Amino acid sequence: MADVAQQPAPPSDDVDAVRRLGEAYEQLGAELGKVIVGMDQVIEQVLIAMFCRGHCILEGVPGLAKTLLISTLADALHLSFRRIQFTPDLMPADITGTDVLEEDRTTGKRIFRFVRGPVFANMLLADEINRTPPKTQAALLEAMQERHVTVGDATFPLPSPFFVLATQNPIEQEGTYPLPEAQLDRFMFKIQVGYPTPDEELRIMKQVTSPYEADVETTLTDEQIVTLQDTVRKVPVPDPVYAYARDLVRATRPGESDASPAVKELVNWGAGPRASIYLILAGKARAILHGRFHVTTDDIRSVAHPVLRHRVLTTFAAEAAGKNADEVIDQLLDTVPVAQDKKLARA
Repeated sequence: MADVAQQPAPPSDDVDAVRRLGEAYEQLGAELGKVIVGMDQVIEQVLIAMFCRGHCILEGVPGLAKTLLISTLADALHLSFRRIQFTPDLMPADITGTDVLEEDRTTGKRIFRFVRGPVFANMLLADEINRTPPKTQAALLEAMQERHVTVGDATFPLPSPFFVLATQNPIEQEGTYPLPEAQLDRFMFKIQVGYPTPDEELRIMKQVTSPYEADVETTLTDEQIVTLQDTVRKVPVPDPVYAYARDLVRATRPGESDASPAVKELVNWGAGPRASIYLILAGKARAILHGRFHVTTDDIRSVAHPVLRHRVLTTFAAEAAGKNADEVIDQLLDTVPVAQDKKLARA
């Protein structure tokens, strides 16, 4: 196996693209910092998913600026933005759009015309997605996976780039409809949004209760984002890093012959191959956001929690012991060895 330093040098155009992405990342952080206090890790994870053409679930209690973060990001990226407030009476057509009957004034004939729903935007905020029934939740499945909408016998492409950012409240579960596992698996990341630190909360109080109004400047256009998304997939990955991502995902599966006793006891179902793919893609995006044109095992470890936490389904024994998916992932990160030469994989 070749060392990372011996990998073929990337083309100069790709190197320039990586440099531009690093600069854009710094500019985005500065622009978001005008409005959002803290949340550095959350912002990085959202941007990683965005540059991988992935979708995210943001889970956190109300009032943590999840919606504000997404709308500010849309402003900084000069993307069209729509918000859908998911409620029990929301219908699929309220998301995708519907055919309406109208009369052609020149011919007098009546024809159906498709009126596009809010899903036709670059960035879609599905606010409190678990508040609406499965039939309506499923209206997003085709859009998320295929990036188009089918109504009757017509198919309508969605704009590019296209992201779904969904929010969930982890506390109030009465009257909610948890997303089925098949739909959860379509989300690249599940991001936990926590409380601010004492200093951050003080800054939030001062900023929100003052006349301060942020002027967020555009840092990237939709065309530039698509170009950078293509650049992410060109980032080389050493074989030991591929093997480590594979081993980490396979270690979550209790049915594997070499599964650990802890996984067999605590995990009902492990992550599928989509998790392995997302670990590599997220590692690529994280690498170039940090100015590198190669992926290390540290990149994989850094994105393991948001990739795996909604794909590792724990048992009743785990719940009784007070252990959640994040704690299972912590154990795996401590026990799964780096494939082949550890020094080579981290170089």
